Parts: sequence; C-alpha cells; structure tokens
Amino acid sequence: MRIVHNIEPIYDSKSEILILGSFPSIKSREAVMYYSHPQNRFWKILSKLFNEEIEDKREFLLRHKIALWDVIKSCEIEGSSDATIKNIKVNNIKLILKNANIKKIFVEGKKALSLYNKYILPKIKIEAYYLSSTSSAYASKSLEDLVKEYEIIKDTLEK
Repeated sequence: MRIVHNIEPIYDSKSEILILGSFPSIKSREAVMYYSHPQNRFWKILSKLFNEEIEDKREFLLRHKIALWDVIKSCEIEGSSDATIKNIKVNNIKLILKNANIKKIFVEGKKALSLYNKYILPKIKIEAYYLSSTSSAYASKSLEDLVKEYEIIKDTLEK
C-alpha cells in the first residue's frame, strides 16, 4: 500500500542547515512530527547539542536555523522499516533551497543517504553529509557518540 508523507517541511528563509531523513515512522506520521517514536534519539541529541530543553520542536528548529524534511514523498513500506521501502517518489528539495539560505545538507541514516545520492544529487548537484541514524533500530552508537557526530551541525551554524 502506498503511503504519502503527511508532515510538512520545517524551514523558513533564515534556515541554514537542512537535515533530511528517509521517511517518517508510523509514530511520527501519527503525531505529524518528525522523529516522534519515543525510542528515537534525534530530539535528545539536539537538546544536548544546544544545551537546552526542547518544548516546541518547530520553534526550536527555526530559532537554530535548522530545516527538516525527508527524502521520500511517498512509497510502499512495511511498518516503519527503511529496509522495506520501495516504489519511491521523492520530495522536491528545491522548494527549500529556493526559499532558504541553506549552507549544508545532512542526511540522517544510510537509507536517506543512498536515496539522496540516487534521486536528488543528480538534480541539485549539492553533496550531502552523512549523519548516523538516530533510530533505536540502529542503536550501535551511544547517545554521547551521536552528539559528538552531530556537532558538525553546530559548527556549520557558527561559521
């Protein structure tokens, strides 16, 4: 069954960083917010990275000039497993690039990276930087290791 992405991209004209995941989990689609599965560490990483509690996720991202979306617009998927994704249609990333001041694009997870490189890179010619997945399905890295890896986001914003 084809599932269509139901979460709007989060960005504004001041956004400098674009983080792309692959496709929202069932929990994220239900909550209509990115990375909403309670075991996903995305928001914990950003909270530690910027040393603040995140109450309003959208406001937090915009205040820190971070845009957030996914590579996939619609696909067939079983549950929330990236490994089952097929029949992909991708989002039009140019929408954000045209309306924001993006300095770097990051992709979160190997599936997002491979899809980005296959479908989006040839169109926009902007290399994306890989960040390890924050999903509990890929919990081989500690929270502290992920925070260190994600420091490149903060470093990019401070330049």
